[in-house]
Amino acid sequence: MSGWRRLLRRFAAVREPPAGFTGVLEADEPIVATGDLVGGGHLVLTRLGLWVPEGDEPRRVGWHLVSKAVWDRSALVVTEAVATGTVGAAVLLADLPPRRFALAQPGMVPEVVRERVTSSIRSSNRCELPGGGAWFVQRRVPGLDGVVLQVRADPGTAPGALEAMVREVLARLSRPVPSD
Repeated sequence: MSGWRRLLRRFAAVREPPAGFTGVLEADEPIVATGDLVGGGHLVLTRLGLWVPEGDEPRRVGWHLVSKAVWDRSALVVTEAVATGTVGAAVLLADLPPRRFALAQPGMVPEVVRERVTSSIRSSNRCELPGGGAWFVQRRVPGLDGVVLQVRADPGTAPGALEAMVREVLARLSRPVPSD
């Protein structure tokens, strides 16, 4: 996306939620895009995350918990991650089944989702381990300083090997960077 377009979109932030949206936004949570869903409901995109319909009330999925989002020209398919535990300062994640949101008109929704998810990722590395492997992703979390190490293991990955590798990665990340 061009710098001009990004700048223009920042100043053109949506000010009001769509009619019928019942989510409670934080005071510093401006709406940046919205999309009407086929069959009713809305996707509401804010600085802090993606509001999705969930029963009677919408629910915010933080950008740092969107594992994958794909636009297939008729729907946004979102894979959300949930925390399953921690190893030191690292957060262990598992993916929920993907959810498909059919949009009446996509507007800026697919582009904004892609930008927000991508911009939350600082680094991403894959490590093969006994029984599978894991993605080690450093992500920026809206509202927090710094980055969080997230680890998403394949099903079947040996837990002991995973924990040892997470501790090794955390030790490497905590080492001071040598100056030239």
